[in-house]
Amino acid sequence: MFNSKLRNFSLGKSLGMSLVLLAFVVGCGEQTEQQVMVQQAMKIEQADSCHLCGMIISNFPGPKGESYASTQDDINKFCSTRDLFGFILQPENKRQVKEVFVHDMSKTPWGQPNDEYFIDAKQAWFVIGSTKTGAMGKTLASFSVKSDAEVFMQEFGGQLYQFDDITLADL
Repeated sequence: MFNSKLRNFSLGKSLGMSLVLLAFVVGCGEQTEQQVMVQQAMKIEQADSCHLCGMIISNFPGPKGESYASTQDDINKFCSTRDLFGFILQPENKRQVKEVFVHDMSKTPWGQPNDEYFIDAKQAWFVIGSTKTGAMGKTLASFSVKSDAEVFMQEFGGQLYQFDDITLADL
């Protein structure tokens, strides 16, 4: 009888501890999801300035960029994809890059990109060397679909790159 009560107590205690542990793990998961949700592309406001050059971002055509570093919670916004890559490819910044976003230029006008069409730059296709210009002159046209980038290249020239293939020398 005593052993039976002891087993029931131990089982109840184990079950209780398991539920507490499960609640803790689930709680941690939700916090992580909230943190991930915060690190999404942000709307470029009228007065936002470029993290690299300080120019007002919304005053210029062409794709823009945004990045998060692993060492900060704030987003860095850039007036062009050229400035974005000029910043994130610097040796002191390259290892800290966490999230990077660019406009999908197959879905938004070149003259005034729509912030609803930011995409993950690490999955994007880029055309470098086209005749289209952005805030800093020549810029990198960004696309979510390779075939859209190829159509753009046929009309405006340039060469096709993926995120990991771009170097400072390409800028």
